[in-house]
Amino acid sequence: MRRSRPVRAPAARASPHTVAALAAQSALDLTQWHDASPDGAGDTPVRGHWHTVCVNDSRMIPDASPSAAAWTCPFCSLLCDEFSLDTDGGEAVLRGSACPRATGLLAAHGRRADSVAALVDGVDASVDDAVAAAASRLSTWCQPLFGGLGTDVAGARALVRLAARTGAICDHADGEALMHGLRAQQDRGQYTVTLTEVRARADLVVCVGTPAVARYPEFFHRIGLDRPDSPCRELVFLDASPPDAGAAASPQRLHEQLVQRTVVGSGDLFDDLSQLAALVAGQRLPASHPALVDLAGRLLAARYAVLVWEGGVLPAQGGLWVELLTRLVMRLNLGTRAASLALGGNDGANSVNQAFTWMTGLPLRTRAGVDGLEHEPLRFGTARLLGDAAVDGLLWISSFDPARLPPPPQAGIAPLPRIVLGPPAMRAACRDDPLARDCVFIPVATPGLNAGGHLLRTDGIVIVPLVAARADGLPGVDAVLARIGARLVDPNIRPAAVAA
Repeated sequence: MRRSRPVRAPAARASPHTVAALAAQSALDLTQWHDASPDGAGDTPVRGHWHTVCVNDSRMIPDASPSAAAWTCPFCSLLCDEFSLDTDGGEAVLRGSACPRATGLLAAHGRRADSVAALVDGVDASVDDAVAAAASRLSTWCQPLFGGLGTDVAGARALVRLAARTGAICDHADGEALMHGLRAQQDRGQYTVTLTEVRARADLVVCVGTPAVARYPEFFHRIGLDRPDSPCRELVFLDASPPDAGAAASPQRLHEQLVQRTVVGSGDLFDDLSQLAALVAGQRLPASHPALVDLAGRLLAARYAVLVWEGGVLPAQGGLWVELLTRLVMRLNLGTRAASLALGGNDGANSVNQAFTWMTGLPLRTRAGVDGLEHEPLRFGTARLLGDAAVDGLLWISSFDPARLPPPPQAGIAPLPRIVLGPPAMRAACRDDPLARDCVFIPVATPGLNAGGHLLRTDGIVIVPLVAARADGLPGVDAVLARIGARLVDPNIRPAAVAA
């Protein structure tokens, strides 16, 4: 369990658990992760040793083989590493799991592409010509927006450098969900826990407002709830429905000794969390809900309770829900042990946010302007910027999910010129889009599928290395962004805001 204190200084630096500070000042790009625990490669033990490795050292990334024996899945932030991927015949087939998210995205990426042309205004072009067109257009934008941001650590570092030079605002496609936890952590701090510690110690797991496996199908497996030696004997769903019995990660896969309960309070999650926090604190309430009274007693009696929440299912101002949850965990730790575990950070959201934080001192939704760095967690949201016509160009990156296209123009708002970096499977949608006449599409590799890379896991502790499962010859997001930066019409259009 980690106690994360509130960060109130606007330029506070990232904690040392991610990457050595500003490694770009040296000749190598550095990152760190823990020793693997004995029962699962890539998982963090309660106590481990930090290792520093070179991100860009080709010796760290083995050559892609026709059929990989082991594979780390990059398609959700659990980064499951117990699968294998069969790439014989050019099509990637998942072995060892029926995860619907992984199988669906592998199918969306399709077979290996021998050559994929870029697009400039809907017309085939070479990558060099597309890069030149993208640089020329980006140079003319007064206020660019870098959105989507579906990339890995190396791509995020390149994004920071390009954003600092162009004055771009940067926001992830899942920025709203990301900001719920971030704003709560800035204001109140958090108690967090690793997946391995949940698997090794938690005897009570409470899924708060989420079935957990709807977007993260292998979650219960990752925390060991399918193993008879699991210390967890009770799984509770608070104001959430348990997963269907026919789901890929269904309750039938859980060990027989595990008791499952569903707690339905008032139907308002915020009210139920408020009441639960008061009951755990020993306050007398005039009308306590019996199910919440029972759950409060179970939390107090547990040796190690873990409350699981998901930012993507919280409503607007979800940071208030997260603060309540933190207050509840804080109170529990006065007499027992408890922690919270956030599910989120898919499509590289956690990785990009951490990279921005350690390189600039501020998280996403930050702009490098003429007056320095500006962080606006509400004003710099993608939907708000597009709705207010506050930007005049969009650079969209989605290297993991071909279906995550740029948002369509809102009613009454003129369409924006766009630069899109995505996998080859996204090309057809960009070509057939009615707005293709003002769009540059550049095909890029997907980390963990046809390129190596590094991603941060959902628990925010471990940076996991990814190995290419097949060789498609596509450039990575970092390489394309570096080439665009090198061809900007005016290389000094913005003062450098980070030492990168």
